[in-house]
Amino acid sequence: MAPSASLSRRYARRFALPVLGVLLLAFAASIGLRVYAHRQGVTALRADASRIARQQERLLNSELQRFRLLPIVLAEYPDVGAALRNGSPQAVERLNDKLRGLAERTGAPVIYAIDREGRTVSASNAGQRDSFVGRDYGFRPYFRQALRTGTAEYFALGNTSHRPGLFLARRIGSAAAPDGVVVVKVEFARIVQAWASDPGQTLLLDDHGVVVVTTDPDAQFTVMRPLTPMARGEIKQSQQFGERRLRPSPFRITGGEATARDGTRYVAGATPAPLPRWQLVHVLPLAPALREADGWVRSVTALIAIGLVGLTLLAIWRRTRAERALLAREALEAEVARRTAELRASNDRLTIEIAERIRADQRFRAAREELAQANRLGSLGSITAGVAHEINQPVAAIRTLADNARTFLSREQPDKADGNLTTIVSLTERIGSIVQEMRRFARRGTQGLAQVSLDEVLDGTMLLIGDRFRSAGVVLERPAGGALPAVIAGRVRLEQVLVNLLQNALDAVAGRSDPRVRLSVIERSDGIELTVEDNGPGLDPAIATEIFTPFVTGKPDGLGLGLGIARDIMTEFGGMLETMESSLGGAGFRIRMRAA
Repeated sequence: MAPSASLSRRYARRFALPVLGVLLLAFAASIGLRVYAHRQGVTALRADASRIARQQERLLNSELQRFRLLPIVLAEYPDVGAALRNGSPQAVERLNDKLRGLAERTGAPVIYAIDREGRTVSASNAGQRDSFVGRDYGFRPYFRQALRTGTAEYFALGNTSHRPGLFLARRIGSAAAPDGVVVVKVEFARIVQAWASDPGQTLLLDDHGVVVVTTDPDAQFTVMRPLTPMARGEIKQSQQFGERRLRPSPFRITGGEATARDGTRYVAGATPAPLPRWQLVHVLPLAPALREADGWVRSVTALIAIGLVGLTLLAIWRRTRAERALLAREALEAEVARRTAELRASNDRLTIEIAERIRADQRFRAAREELAQANRLGSLGSITAGVAHEINQPVAAIRTLADNARTFLSREQPDKADGNLTTIVSLTERIGSIVQEMRRFARRGTQGLAQVSLDEVLDGTMLLIGDRFRSAGVVLERPAGGALPAVIAGRVRLEQVLVNLLQNALDAVAGRSDPRVRLSVIERSDGIELTVEDNGPGLDPAIATEIFTPFVTGKPDGLGLGLGIARDIMTEFGGMLETMESSLGGAGFRIRMRAA
């Protein structure tokens, strides 16, 4: 039996065990990869849900800002006050025409004016079958709050149209002697249609946890958490949702995960809505992300298994080739030894024959001296030719065999598998870089956050507003004691917040005999606090609790938007903007930020 055949069968018997071990290793790797891929998939999906929620909140905020300007504009129409004060038919008719045209141009469902007694005197749908004119809305919370505070925003089912919407109300006239309230109703059909273009479902929750606007019709007017008896009483008294029964929500949201009634799992992203204590939640189904992760795991596991099997086969092939080369070398050495022995025996026989011929020549030398001499010379020529012929053939064979042996020992076989393995490694490195926005996008309305020096921020702020302080003769006390710490923020937007607060403080101390504004920085274990205080008259108690609500302001000519924007910026930074008691006796604001 040939040694190579025996070697091949021996390695064939040992081939199954390494391959089985490789497959078990690939299986173990697939389990670890599956856990990793699922975790990364959930993380990427949660980032997508949060990104979509923020994107949809910006869309909602943009839409509301457009309609929030309408009550402010209407307050400047002289016909509004005239129609509300004396109910002049001419003023009412002109106001009806203005409201109708304004509603058509802006897309508002209805705009109407209510007198101080709660009766609607003018509306954009005057003359229509569902006209609001003459209806009593004195029981509506938005009417009462607008008379009391100046503005109100209230979500409810329309008492006449039975369609849900957000009612934006603004008082006409002074708080002491109001003429009435002008109201703009905002409906969300167009917003919901835009939201529906994104994957998943969107839920807009009011301050009681009621889903008031959603892309899922089954979830509308459901509650995320049990209502308190007080909340139920308020909803019933104001007829906020008419005769609708508020059912439990089809989603149960816990942290960043949500579960439907049928057991379907979701990932939830939430962000504050542009209404006090409202929240916008976006949920994405988890199953597609897990399926995509499993597909990635299968592909990577297959590549790993192929690579490991290839490496194992390469190792076996190299080991087999080395043993085959050893056997070939041993066989060659045995053959060389056999041929050498044969040549040595031939040489011995030739030596004996030559010796016998020499002795024969010596026996005939005395008798035939001259013939013997000639014969010896002839015999010598013949013997020399025969020896040359007999030696040349084995020497040539030895050289050939030696050259072949040297060739076998020095020859290198091409490693055909190396190219394939290199290609496999290159492919594995490329797939690992898209799943890393699944993802990515991986993951998921502005400038990014970075490490910002408060010294640079304050210097930049003073470049913007310092001249106003100097011109007004107002003392601005800045933090002393060396370099200030760095925080995580966007420099330009943080300067925007400080400029807003300092301008408000400057306006507040105008006319004071000793106007002062103080900036302080305090380092705490949980972050950095920056305070802005003044010795002005302080915040009006009537609006202090709603100072960050849009259109709530203590300035006669203010819109009430600056502090709301400043609070939103700080929320985006992961910080907070809140009021505080001023050590100087006026108004005080505290900014909380993350330390760098």
